[in-house]
Amino acid sequence: MQVSIIIPVYREQDNITDTLAIISNQFKAMDHEILVVDGEPGASTRSFLKSRHLPGDTIRLLSASQGRGRQMNAGAKAAKGDLFLFIHADSHPQAGGIEKMVEQWHTRPSDMFCGAFDLAIDSGKPIFRVIERTASLRSRLTRIPYGDQGIFMSRALFERVGGFPDRPLMEDVGLMSAVKKAGIKPVFIPRKMLTSARRWETKGVAWVTLSNWMFITLYGLGVSPEKLARMYYR
Repeated sequence: MQVSIIIPVYREQDNITDTLAIISNQFKAMDHEILVVDGEPGASTRSFLKSRHLPGDTIRLLSASQGRGRQMNAGAKAAKGDLFLFIHADSHPQAGGIEKMVEQWHTRPSDMFCGAFDLAIDSGKPIFRVIERTASLRSRLTRIPYGDQGIFMSRALFERVGGFPDRPLMEDVGLMSAVKKAGIKPVFIPRKMLTSARRWETKGVAWVTLSNWMFITLYGLGVSPEKLARMYYR
């Protein structure tokens, strides 16, 4: 079994090198490949990585149209692995997470295998422990994890549900909603996906938390992802 780790990037020069080093080390004893998919028209992250000595010999650099869904679909199309792991450029699994994911792989048919990790935010502030616990509970109750939890899925299931929908926002929700409609329950790994606190620290914890709930509520009420994207990026 080969794992394809797919990382969409957009101007991530400040984070991607550390992420690649950590991921390469975590997977060094396993058959794997890492696909970094740059969605910036100028492909500055890809150019940056080309000029560096990359860890290992399993990293592939790609370009795609802007948008996480499009970038991750492009990575999946180029991937060779049996299992896809989609992570953000500022995130990585904590110790033991990869081993638990592989253990679960052997317990389910491949065309029904998908899931995510619990969320951990890279900050010592107590408020983030509340956000982490809330995210873990929410994803288990709804069976729809978000992208910052590190979604993994077999190639067979990814192709079966049609991959990420081509939309500017909520692509992770769209993918996992399709899985849910197919009657498949995701596996939740009791290990953490550690993600940067930069978004909360830049925009404010209260604002990010409230806006997340607002957007998912509006999406559930039928507001289009295109309209939500205009609101989000404005």
